[in-house]
Amino acid sequence: SNCFQLNNQDAFSVTMNQIQNLSPEQRQAVMVQAQQEANAQIMRDMVNKMATACFQKCAGTSGDRLDNREQGCMASCQDRYLDTRAQVQEALQKRQGSL
Repeated sequence: SNCFQLNNQDAFSVTMNQIQNLSPEQRQAVMVQAQQEANAQIMRDMVNKMATACFQKCAGTSGDRLDNREQGCMASCQDRYLDTRAQVQEALQKRQGSL
């Protein structure tokens, strides 16, 4: 079997005309690569939002360190985000598997 792989730069520099000239297997590889990149970006965005949202919610004015209440709040907030992240990851994997 012919294995077709693209590096990130190649996958996103392929134009629509070039895509039309690809074999079905090559088109599938481009689609999978694009979906993987989109999924990774979704996860990076979620982690960034988690850090910002949890800090804004939990950090007070206790100085340059989080007190016990703030630390507990951060841990709970991050746990909720990570649970959500796991659910999102599972959904993304199912969506990717359907390509």
